[in-house]
Amino acid sequence: MATIPDSSENTFIGHLLELRRRVLYAVLAIFVGFLLSYPFAQQIYTILAEPLIRIMPAGSHLIYTSLPEVFLTYVQLSLISGFVLALPVVLYQFWAFVAPGLYVHERRLFFPLIFVSVTLFVVGVLFAYFVVFPNAFRFFLSFSGTDITAMPKVDNYLSLIVKFSLAFGLAFQIPVLIVVLVRVGILQIDTLRRGRRYAFLICAVAAAILSPPDVMSMVLLLIPMYLLFELGLLFAARVAPRPWATEGPEAATATESTHEEDIAAAMDAAEASFRRDDEDRSDDRKP
Repeated sequence: MATIPDSSENTFIGHLLELRRRVLYAVLAIFVGFLLSYPFAQQIYTILAEPLIRIMPAGSHLIYTSLPEVFLTYVQLSLISGFVLALPVVLYQFWAFVAPGLYVHERRLFFPLIFVSVTLFVVGVLFAYFVVFPNAFRFFLSFSGTDITAMPKVDNYLSLIVKFSLAFGLAFQIPVLIVVLVRVGILQIDTLRRGRRYAFLICAVAAAILSPPDVMSMVLLLIPMYLLFELGLLFAARVAPRPWATEGPEAATATESTHEEDIAAAMDAAEASFRRDDEDRSDDRKP
Protein backbone atom coordinates (compact mmCIF):
# COMPACT_ATOMS: atom_id res chain seq x y z
CA MET A 1 0.00 0.00 0.00
CA ALA A 2 1.32 3.41 -0.90
CA THR A 3 1.78 5.81 1.99
CA ILE A 4 0.53 9.36 1.95
CA PRO A 5 3.21 11.86 2.97
CA ASP A 6 2.20 13.67 6.12
CA SER A 7 3.32 17.21 5.34
CA SER A 8 1.79 18.59 8.54
CA GLU A 9 3.90 16.21 10.64
CA ASN A 10 7.04 17.14 8.73
CA THR A 11 6.25 20.83 9.20
CA PHE A 12 5.70 20.33 12.93
CA ILE A 13 9.04 18.52 13.31
CA GLY A 14 10.73 21.26 11.32
CA HIS A 15 9.29 23.89 13.66
CA LEU A 16 10.54 21.94 16.67
CA LEU A 17 14.04 21.70 15.21
CA GLU A 18 14.03 25.41 14.43
CA LEU A 19 12.80 26.21 17.95
CA ARG A 20 15.55 24.06 19.46
CA ARG A 21 18.18 25.86 17.40
CA ARG A 22 16.91 29.31 18.39
CA VAL A 23 16.70 28.38 22.09
CA LEU A 24 20.24 26.98 21.94
CA TYR A 25 21.57 30.25 20.52
CA ALA A 26 19.73 32.23 23.21
CA VAL A 27 21.08 30.02 26.01
CA LEU A 28 24.62 30.34 24.65
CA ALA A 29 24.25 34.13 24.57
CA ILE A 30 23.03 34.15 28.18
CA PHE A 31 25.97 31.94 29.20
CA VAL A 32 28.43 34.34 27.56
CA GLY A 33 26.71 37.23 29.34
CA PHE A 34 27.05 35.32 32.61
CA LEU A 35 30.80 34.86 32.07
CA LEU A 36 31.19 38.57 31.33
CA SER A 37 29.11 39.62 34.35
CA TYR A 38 30.52 37.41 37.09
CA PRO A 39 33.83 39.35 37.56
CA PHE A 40 31.71 42.45 38.27
CA ALA A 41 29.09 40.75 40.45
CA GLN A 42 30.25 42.47 43.65
CA GLN A 43 30.12 45.92 42.05
CA ILE A 44 26.67 45.20 40.61
CA TYR A 45 25.40 44.05 43.99
CA THR A 46 26.77 47.23 45.62
CA ILE A 47 24.80 49.31 43.13
CA LEU A 48 21.62 47.34 43.82
CA ALA A 49 22.10 47.62 47.58
CA GLU A 50 22.68 51.39 47.47
CA PRO A 51 19.00 52.36 48.14
CA LEU A 52 19.11 50.32 51.37
CA ILE A 53 22.65 51.10 52.51
CA ARG A 54 22.10 54.83 52.09
CA ILE A 55 19.30 54.94 54.66
CA MET A 56 20.39 52.19 57.06
CA PRO A 57 21.09 53.39 60.62
CA ALA A 58 24.61 53.44 61.97
CA GLY A 59 25.86 50.01 62.93
CA SER A 60 23.56 48.17 60.51
CA HIS A 61 24.88 46.33 57.47
CA LEU A 62 24.09 43.41 55.20
CA ILE A 63 25.08 39.99 56.52
CA TYR A 64 25.21 36.38 55.41
CA THR A 65 24.65 33.38 57.67
CA SER A 66 25.96 30.49 55.55
CA LEU A 67 29.35 30.20 53.90
CA PRO A 68 28.22 29.72 50.27
CA GLU A 69 25.49 32.36 50.51
CA VAL A 70 27.46 35.24 49.01
CA PHE A 71 28.90 33.06 46.24
CA LEU A 72 25.47 31.74 45.27
CA THR A 73 24.05 35.25 45.41
CA TYR A 74 26.74 36.49 43.03
CA VAL A 75 26.01 33.55 40.70
CA GLN A 76 22.31 34.40 40.64
CA LEU A 77 23.05 38.06 40.07
CA SER A 78 25.46 37.20 37.24
CA LEU A 79 22.79 35.08 35.57
CA ILE A 80 20.33 37.95 35.74
CA SER A 81 22.92 40.39 34.43
CA GLY A 82 23.91 37.91 31.72
CA PHE A 83 20.31 37.68 30.58
CA VAL A 84 20.11 41.48 30.39
CA LEU A 85 23.31 41.62 28.32
CA ALA A 86 22.06 38.84 26.03
CA LEU A 87 18.59 40.36 25.64
CA PRO A 88 19.24 41.70 22.09
CA VAL A 89 20.31 38.23 20.96
CA VAL A 90 17.36 36.59 22.72
CA LEU A 91 14.90 39.00 21.10
CA TYR A 92 16.48 38.43 17.69
CA GLN A 93 16.16 34.66 18.06
CA PHE A 94 12.52 35.11 19.04
CA TRP A 95 11.98 37.35 16.02
CA ALA A 96 13.72 34.91 13.67
CA PHE A 97 11.43 32.11 14.87
CA VAL A 98 8.08 33.93 14.65
CA ALA A 99 8.77 36.21 11.65
CA PRO A 100 8.01 33.59 8.93
CA GLY A 101 4.48 33.18 10.32
CA LEU A 102 3.66 36.90 10.42
CA TYR A 103 2.06 39.12 7.81
CA VAL A 104 3.98 42.10 6.45
CA HIS A 105 2.01 44.63 8.50
CA GLU A 106 2.52 42.49 11.62
CA ARG A 107 6.28 42.46 11.02
CA ARG A 108 6.25 46.24 10.80
CA LEU A 109 4.39 46.43 14.11
CA PHE A 110 6.68 43.93 15.88
CA PHE A 111 9.80 46.08 16.33
CA PRO A 112 7.98 49.19 17.63
CA LEU A 113 6.11 47.03 20.14
CA ILE A 114 9.30 45.32 21.31
CA PHE A 115 11.11 48.67 21.60
CA VAL A 116 8.26 50.25 23.57
CA SER A 117 7.88 47.15 25.76
CA VAL A 118 11.59 47.02 26.67
CA THR A 119 11.66 50.78 27.27
CA LEU A 120 8.64 50.65 29.57
CA PHE A 121 10.13 47.70 31.45
CA VAL A 122 13.37 49.62 32.05
CA VAL A 123 11.41 52.70 33.12
CA GLY A 124 9.44 50.57 35.58
CA VAL A 125 12.60 49.09 37.09
CA LEU A 126 14.24 52.53 37.38
CA PHE A 127 11.07 53.94 38.94
CA ALA A 128 11.15 51.17 41.55
CA TYR A 129 14.88 51.67 42.20
CA PHE A 130 14.88 55.45 42.60
CA VAL A 131 11.38 56.15 43.97
CA VAL A 132 9.72 53.11 45.51
CA PHE A 133 12.62 51.29 47.19
CA PRO A 134 13.95 54.24 49.22
CA ASN A 135 10.47 54.99 50.60
CA ALA A 136 9.67 51.34 51.26
CA PHE A 137 13.00 50.65 52.96
CA ARG A 138 12.66 53.80 55.05
CA PHE A 139 9.27 52.53 56.22
CA PHE A 140 10.68 49.10 57.11
CA LEU A 141 13.70 50.56 58.92
CA SER A 142 11.48 52.86 60.97
CA PHE A 143 10.76 49.88 63.25
CA SER A 144 14.42 49.68 64.31
CA GLY A 145 15.26 50.96 67.74
CA THR A 146 17.69 50.60 70.59
CA ASP A 147 16.70 46.98 71.08
CA ILE A 148 16.16 46.05 67.41
CA THR A 149 18.81 46.51 64.74
CA ALA A 150 18.25 45.90 61.03
CA MET A 151 20.75 43.47 59.49
CA PRO A 152 19.23 42.13 56.26
CA LYS A 153 20.65 38.97 54.68
CA VAL A 154 22.41 39.24 51.35
CA ASP A 155 20.34 36.66 49.50
CA ASN A 156 17.06 37.86 50.97
CA TYR A 157 17.74 41.40 49.83
CA LEU A 158 18.60 40.27 46.29
CA SER A 159 15.43 38.18 46.14
CA LEU A 160 13.36 41.11 47.37
CA ILE A 161 14.75 43.69 44.98
CA VAL A 162 14.61 41.36 41.96
CA LYS A 163 11.03 40.32 42.69
CA PHE A 164 9.74 43.86 43.07
CA SER A 165 11.80 45.18 40.14
CA LEU A 166 10.24 42.49 37.97
CA ALA A 167 6.78 43.32 39.32
CA PHE A 168 7.15 47.03 38.52
CA GLY A 169 8.66 46.30 35.10
CA LEU A 170 5.72 44.04 34.22
CA ALA A 171 3.20 46.55 35.59
CA PHE A 172 4.55 49.13 33.15
CA GLN A 173 3.60 46.83 30.24
CA ILE A 174 -0.06 47.84 30.52
CA PRO A 175 -0.05 50.14 27.42
CA VAL A 176 1.51 47.43 25.27
CA LEU A 177 -0.99 44.85 26.53
CA ILE A 178 -3.95 47.12 25.80
CA VAL A 179 -2.70 47.97 22.29
CA VAL A 180 -2.18 44.29 21.43
CA LEU A 181 -5.58 43.20 22.78
CA VAL A 182 -7.35 45.99 20.90
CA ARG A 183 -5.32 45.27 17.78
CA VAL A 184 -6.42 41.62 17.62
CA GLY A 185 -10.01 42.51 18.48
CA ILE A 186 -10.24 40.89 21.93
CA LEU A 187 -11.04 44.22 23.59
CA GLN A 188 -12.89 47.26 22.30
CA ILE A 189 -11.96 50.88 23.00
CA ASP A 190 -15.51 51.83 23.99
CA THR A 191 -15.70 48.93 26.45
CA LEU A 192 -12.43 49.97 28.08
CA ARG A 193 -13.54 53.58 28.34
CA ARG A 194 -16.82 52.62 29.99
CA GLY A 195 -14.95 50.34 32.41
CA ARG A 196 -12.52 52.92 33.80
CA ARG A 197 -13.79 52.44 37.37
CA TYR A 198 -13.19 48.71 37.14
CA ALA A 199 -9.75 49.33 35.64
CA PHE A 200 -8.90 51.56 38.60
CA LEU A 201 -10.06 48.84 41.01
CA ILE A 202 -7.97 46.20 39.21
CA CYS A 203 -4.93 48.51 39.32
CA ALA A 204 -5.46 49.06 43.05
CA VAL A 205 -5.63 45.32 43.73
CA ALA A 206 -2.58 44.65 41.55
CA ALA A 207 -0.65 47.45 43.28
CA ALA A 208 -1.50 45.99 46.69
CA ILE A 209 -0.22 42.56 45.58
CA LEU A 210 2.87 43.62 43.65
CA SER A 211 4.19 46.46 45.77
CA PRO A 212 6.00 46.16 49.12
CA PRO A 213 3.56 45.89 52.03
CA ASP A 214 3.19 49.57 52.84
CA VAL A 215 0.67 52.20 51.78
CA MET A 216 3.22 54.56 50.25
CA SER A 217 4.59 51.91 47.86
CA MET A 218 1.06 50.89 46.90
CA VAL A 219 0.13 54.47 46.01
CA LEU A 220 3.42 54.97 44.13
CA LEU A 221 2.56 51.95 41.97
CA LEU A 222 -1.18 52.60 41.65
CA ILE A 223 -0.81 56.10 40.20
CA PRO A 224 1.54 55.19 37.31
CA MET A 225 -0.41 51.98 36.59
CA TYR A 226 -3.65 53.87 36.05
CA LEU A 227 -1.89 56.61 34.06
CA LEU A 228 -0.37 53.87 31.88
CA PHE A 229 -3.87 52.44 31.40
CA GLU A 230 -5.04 55.81 30.09
CA LEU A 231 -1.92 56.01 27.91
CA GLY A 232 -2.72 52.58 26.52
CA LEU A 233 -6.23 53.75 25.63
CA LEU A 234 -4.78 56.76 23.85
CA PHE A 235 -2.44 54.68 21.70
CA ALA A 236 -4.94 51.86 21.15
CA ALA A 237 -7.42 54.34 19.68
CA ARG A 238 -4.88 55.07 16.95
CA VAL A 239 -4.33 51.41 16.08
CA ALA A 240 -6.96 49.85 13.84
CA PRO A 241 -7.97 46.28 14.66
CA ARG A 242 -7.08 43.50 12.28
CA PRO A 243 -9.60 43.17 9.43
CA TRP A 244 -10.89 39.79 10.57
CA ALA A 245 -11.68 41.30 13.97
CA THR A 246 -14.16 43.82 12.47
CA GLU A 247 -15.61 42.02 9.46
CA GLY A 248 -18.37 40.45 11.52
CA PRO A 249 -19.83 36.95 11.70
CA GLU A 250 -20.23 36.66 7.91
CA ALA A 251 -16.46 36.81 7.36
CA ALA A 252 -15.85 34.36 10.18
CA THR A 253 -18.43 31.97 8.67
CA ALA A 254 -16.81 32.28 5.25
CA THR A 255 -13.40 31.54 6.74
CA GLU A 256 -14.72 28.49 8.57
CA SER A 257 -16.44 27.27 5.39
CA THR A 258 -13.22 27.60 3.40
CA HIS A 259 -11.33 25.70 6.09
CA GLU A 260 -13.94 22.93 6.11
CA GLU A 261 -13.80 22.72 2.31
CA ASP A 262 -10.01 22.33 2.44
CA ILE A 263 -10.33 19.52 4.98
CA ALA A 264 -13.01 17.79 2.92
CA ALA A 265 -10.87 18.04 -0.22
CA ALA A 266 -7.90 16.53 1.59
CA MET A 267 -10.04 13.67 2.89
CA ASP A 268 -11.44 13.00 -0.60
CA ALA A 269 -7.92 12.92 -2.05
CA ALA A 270 -6.79 10.46 0.64
CA GLU A 271 -9.83 8.23 0.02
CA ALA A 272 -9.19 8.24 -3.73
CA SER A 273 -5.58 7.24 -3.11
CA PHE A 274 -6.66 4.32 -0.92
CA ARG A 275 -9.12 3.18 -3.59
CA ARG A 276 -6.42 3.22 -6.25
CA ASP A 277 -4.18 1.13 -3.99
CA ASP A 278 -7.00 -1.40 -3.48
CA GLU A 279 -7.61 -1.60 -7.22
CA ASP A 280 -3.88 -2.15 -7.86
CA ARG A 281 -3.82 -5.00 -5.36
CA SER A 282 -6.92 -6.55 -6.93
CA ASP A 283 -5.31 -6.44 -10.36
CA ASP A 284 -2.17 -8.09 -9.00
CA ARG A 285 -4.23 -11.01 -7.58
CA LYS A 286 -5.90 -11.75 -10.91
CA PRO A 287 -4.26 -14.67 -12.84
